[in-house]
Amino acid sequence: MSGASNWLKQIEQQRMNTATSVTTFKFSKARVRQLKGPDEFPAESNSGGVLYWMIRDQRVQDNWAFLYAQRLALKFQVPLHACFCLVPCYQADTLRHFSFMIGGLTQVEQECRSLNIHFRLLNVADGLSPSARSQGSKHRWAEENSQALQPPDLYGSQVAEQLKSLVQTLNIGCIVTDFSPLRAPTMWVEHVRTQLPPQLPFCQVDAHNIVPVWCGSDKCEFSARTIRPKLYEKTGQFLTEFPPLIKHPFSCSAPTCRKTVNWYKIRENYWGDCTVQPVDWAQPGTAAAYQVLRSFIDERLRDFDAHRNDPANPALSGLSPWFHFGQMAPQRAVLEVAALQHKYGRSVDVFIEEAFNRRELADNFCFHTPLYDRLQGARQWAQDTLHKHAEDKRDVSFTRAQLESSGTADDLWNAAQRQLVQTGKMHGFLRQYWAKKILEWCADGPEVAIQWAIYLNDRYSLDGTDPNGYVGIMWAICGVHDQGWPERRIFGKVRYMCYNGCRRWFSVPTFVSRFSDT
Repeated sequence: MSGASNWLKQIEQQRMNTATSVTTFKFSKARVRQLKGPDEFPAESNSGGVLYWMIRDQRVQDNWAFLYAQRLALKFQVPLHACFCLVPCYQADTLRHFSFMIGGLTQVEQECRSLNIHFRLLNVADGLSPSARSQGSKHRWAEENSQALQPPDLYGSQVAEQLKSLVQTLNIGCIVTDFSPLRAPTMWVEHVRTQLPPQLPFCQVDAHNIVPVWCGSDKCEFSARTIRPKLYEKTGQFLTEFPPLIKHPFSCSAPTCRKTVNWYKIRENYWGDCTVQPVDWAQPGTAAAYQVLRSFIDERLRDFDAHRNDPANPALSGLSPWFHFGQMAPQRAVLEVAALQHKYGRSVDVFIEEAFNRRELADNFCFHTPLYDRLQGARQWAQDTLHKHAEDKRDVSFTRAQLESSGTADDLWNAAQRQLVQTGKMHGFLRQYWAKKILEWCADGPEVAIQWAIYLNDRYSLDGTDPNGYVGIMWAICGVHDQGWPERRIFGKVRYMCYNGCRRWFSVPTFVSRFSDT
């Protein structure tokens, strides 16, 4: 434990060595895009402060959006505020997700208080009727199962009302938010933008990607091969050490700033699905994320290249839940792993490929493809071949309920589904096989197969409702970021995977024995 503590102190020192604060750091304005109003609010505006609206990146340090908000607040010598808006339909449909997210946010509030930053939790459910609250989780599932190209509002107007009220209460002079390419947060940001006064500065900072998504590429990239050079040529500008978020010198004197969040009440009033329980192995928050990263570096990084595609041999980082909830910056993980290039060469290269290139390729796809979770979002060749084979006879078919309960005749698929349900994660290699078998077994065609895979992944996986999850499913079922293969029944020209192929990659019996039904 002392070694881990020293390592964290070393990272803190790295930030301090980079800059004493964000004001002395050469901050790239390319990370920022202005959504409304002027770039900065005038010094004579008598503002009550700068507000960071936290959505995707739920951490304090190593957060470019939070840093930019403090940069503005320090420049104009005003208080710094942060808020998070809890929405029934997003990231909290099950108790598993809700507990992990709230566990991280409690730590965010504590750290903000230690840095003289006022943190506020806005709860959309407070303004909803009991019947409307109970529809929360069903709301998103209905959206994903709909064939309509225009999804429902997703509580955008309620989010905007809550933000607008907070802005008025605190006399906020500028709002900074982070970035997600997904449908719901994009709608919330747009609703807020339209509700704000025209002269109130409102900007967005991509704090999740190393290279901001609007800088990485101006189009939907064909594959990892085509986006890689575009991202790597920008690492000199963006893959830098973070400056520290410092104790803020300007305090909020309003009575509301002395209030703290009643986390007990938040947990007691949870509205979602309590049948999907939290998992023991993954503790929420940034401190836990650092422990997982440290254990990966010390125990598994050396074997990452050789065993990353072997579900029976644990070699993966396991960081995706903390990346998904923004409790750790992927950039931090890349920086720490890259420092060991001299020691673990190829494994470091492969980790950076996955944590940087592949992860940001997923954001690129969702950003440039509004129908990122529908068959219509696939390339035309894939749509054509899947439609052509949509009614091909299945040798065997299963219902969604049978799949959810691991009720197939395939022991490997059943074990992968049990791993997902029991642990909230599934090995990356098996996710491909898992999704492709859903297509093979779904008698209702590829559109429904996509819906079923998304439902199962988003309901049980701690890193569900994420660009990587959607793109992984679209790769497996629709050939996104892949090429056409020899045509065959059901799959058409989409790449095929089979049980015997998995046996050639790893010990199937070893993996199955870990997640048997006995």
